[in-house]
Amino acid sequence: MVRKIALEEHFLCPSTTDYWLPTMSEVPPDLVRKLSAALTDFDDGRLAVMDRGGIARCVLAVSGPGVQAERDTATAVRNARASNDFLAAQIARHPDRYSGFAHLAMQDPKAAADELERAVRELKFCGAMINGQTHGVYLDDPSLYPFWERAEALGAVVYLHPADPEAVYPALADYKSLQRATWGWGVETGSHALRLVFSGLFDRFPKAKFALGHTGETLPYLLWRFDSRAKLYNVKLKREPSQYIKENIWVTISGMYSLEPLACALAALGRERVMFSADYPFEDCGEACAFMDQVALDDSVRADVAYNNAARLLGLSG
Repeated sequence: MVRKIALEEHFLCPSTTDYWLPTMSEVPPDLVRKLSAALTDFDDGRLAVMDRGGIARCVLAVSGPGVQAERDTATAVRNARASNDFLAAQIARHPDRYSGFAHLAMQDPKAAADELERAVRELKFCGAMINGQTHGVYLDDPSLYPFWERAEALGAVVYLHPADPEAVYPALADYKSLQRATWGWGVETGSHALRLVFSGLFDRFPKAKFALGHTGETLPYLLWRFDSRAKLYNVKLKREPSQYIKENIWVTISGMYSLEPLACALAALGRERVMFSADYPFEDCGEACAFMDQVALDDSVRADVAYNNAARLLGLSG
C-alpha cells in the first residue's frame, strides 16, 4: 500500500451546511443523511477510512457551493471566516492528519484576498478551494486581480472545484442525467480554467498556482488543439496555451479512477503535475485508494502521484 496525501476531501460546518443542503434536493434522504454524517465527522470514522486506504494526510475543504451561493456579501464574508476558524480548530485536534484549503467569499475580492492571507499565514492552510463562478463572475474577471495578486505573492494554490453554471447549457437541459457530475460540471469547470489561460491571466500572474480535479477536466487531452486554435484565431498570449496548462496548473485524479485518463495526464503534463485525491465522501475512498495502489505505474511515479507531488507543492508531510 502506497502512502497518500488526498487533496479534494470535503467537510461541512454550521456556517456552510445551509448552502449545501439545497444541492441535495434530488438525492434520496437516506443518502443525504449518510453524506452529512461523513462530512461532519473529523474523528474515528474519517480517520478509519484514511487508515484503511493508506492516506497519511487529507487537505480538507468545504463542500460546495458554500458561501459563494450567498447573495448578501457581508454574510458571505462572515460565514467564510467562521468556516475557516472551524476547520482550523478541527485541524488542531489532528494536526498530523489534516490540513486545510481556505473557504472564501469571492463576492468581495479584497475580503477574499485578506481572508486567504489570514488562512495561509495565521491558520497555516495550503491555499484555497473555490467552487466555480460566483453569481456569474469567473476567476478571470479583472475585479479579481487583487485576489490573484495576493495568491501569487503568498504562493498559495487555488483549487477550482466544480459547481453549477448560472444556467444549464441548452444541450443538457433535457437530460438531467448529463448535468452536474456526469458531464455538465466537467464542461463548466474545464471552460472556467480555459478562460484563465486564454484571458492572459497567467501572463499577468505568471507564478500563480492553479489546480483542477478529475484529471484536469479533459484539458490534458486537448493541448495540441488549444495551441492550434489559438494560432488560428490570433490569440495574443506570451506563450502557447499548452505551456500555461503545463506550468501553472496541477491536476488531481479525484473521481477519475481509470488508467487511460491518468496516463494521458502524466504524458501531457509530466509526472510532477498529477496528484491523488479521493473526493471523500462523494466517491468510494476504498476504490480510489485501491486504484492508486494497483494501477500499472512505475513505483517511483506511483509514489510521486500518491504523495510526493502534493507534499512538495503544498509543503506538507505525513
